Amino acid sequence: RAHELNRRAAELAREAIETRRGDGRALFVVGAIGPGTRLPSLGHVTYDALEDAFAVQAEGLIAGTADALLIETCQDPLQIKAAVNGCRRAMARCGRELPLMVQVTIETTGSMLVGTDIAAATVIVEALQVDTLGLNCATGPKEMAEHVRHLATSWAGPISVLPNAGLPELRCGHTHYPLRPDELARWLERFVSEDGVAIVGGCCGTTAEHIAAVHAMLQRLAEDGFRPRP
Repeated sequence: RAHELNRRAAELAREAIETRRGDGRALFVVGAIGPGTRLPSLGHVTYDALEDAFAVQAEGLIAGTADALLIETCQDPLQIKAAVNGCRRAMARCGRELPLMVQVTIETTGSMLVGTDIAAATVIVEALQVDTLGLNCATGPKEMAEHVRHLATSWAGPISVLPNAGLPELRCGHTHYPLRPDELARWLERFVSEDGVAIVGGCCGTTAEHIAAVHAMLQRLAEDGFRPRP
């Protein structure tokens, strides 16, 4: 049911933003494609099987009228390649060309799960000719700062950053995210103003309050006349 579920997910998002038309904002549906639980570099799945599965998912999101495809929480360069190629197959079959966005996940070890660092990931993704590159998940913005700086000097296209609400902690058997909404907004303001990050948001642990604080920060920057890098 992968095609059906992804199509309906995109349709629901489309219905949600249609209720907010006319408030002055440009609103888009971005179809998120996660890494799954099997990585080809670790022998969990063959590359061809993974690409085929991503193609089915992407076709569902396109059928549901997504405006862009976001390949996120990437942990393996081969998984990124399979997802990008699967998305391109889906777009060709559907006759629609959508922006392709990639976000890699850098662990506290300083690399992706299979050992690839941000420098190597940037070169790999650049060769795939996608539209945006960024970071999401695993850590909070503080731990991402060094990797964001690398992207700011090494990636010519738009950069996206969607951190967790701080580095996750285990408290009383439950995962806790320590970063308050205002703290997340301050970190993302720094990334936007100092590193030229074009797309910001939140990943694990972020709430409606976190996103509201980020939105308010962006509105303030716009009202102050700030312009992001081209």
